[in-house]
Amino acid sequence: MTPFPVSTALTIAGSDSGGGAGIQADLRTFSFHRVHGTSALTAITAQNTRGVTRVDVLPPEAVTAQVDAVASDMRVDAVKVGMLARRDIIEAVAERLGALSLGPVVLDPVMVSRAGSQLIDDSAVEALRALLPRAAILTPNRHEARLLAGMDIETLEDMREAARRIHRLGPKAVLVKGGGMQGALRGTDVWFDGVSLETLAIQPVETPNTHGTGCTLSAAIAARLALGATPLEAVRLGKEYVTAALRYPLAVGHGNGPIGHFFPLNPQ
Repeated sequence: MTPFPVSTALTIAGSDSGGGAGIQADLRTFSFHRVHGTSALTAITAQNTRGVTRVDVLPPEAVTAQVDAVASDMRVDAVKVGMLARRDIIEAVAERLGALSLGPVVLDPVMVSRAGSQLIDDSAVEALRALLPRAAILTPNRHEARLLAGMDIETLEDMREAARRIHRLGPKAVLVKGGGMQGALRGTDVWFDGVSLETLAIQPVETPNTHGTGCTLSAAIAARLALGATPLEAVRLGKEYVTAALRYPLAVGHGNGPIGHFFPLNPQ
């Protein structure tokens, strides 16, 4: 039989043993979009719907070896970068992204949780700033945008100003996510690519099962870029996918459950 032609995406991120976020969410998202998913693990987490109990970070050489193995054999049409955990891994990944001929990079700067807890130390934050120019699209949440832009973010105009400031740090485009905003701004994102300043609003879904939304959005954007979408189109379609998946959360675990990446297969 003739092999099926398919686009390929690479995710560089951590593993979530509970299956709701990280590499697991990325690969499921790629599959939904009929994109072949490849991966480079940066860390192994012991976690479930209730939280994280342990994190084991891989050596940077192990991370870059995975990237090189994929890139030496396959065309990589897009890259999603998620949890990098430490300064040495960030620097190693930045070097490989600069040296290899890969597709556009969607960078989810996993620095601060949606609740506002800083996830990496200050030296890793500074290293991540140096990685920003490698990004075709940067997708910070409210707290990450605050850290990168150096300003409080309370209003829509704050989100717009933060997007402008972060764009000056080097990424080709910035999507400041409003999932952590309050009131009418929850679910409203701001896009800026140096020319177009867009407000992207979708009716928020009321559910406590939001685990993996940030990972899923950046992976969906990368999948759409791999399929040939323009950056803004990829973002719009990625938001639609995440919103639909939020409407079909999975009944697993006893905490903050995952969204339904394969919602079209739901018998309901």
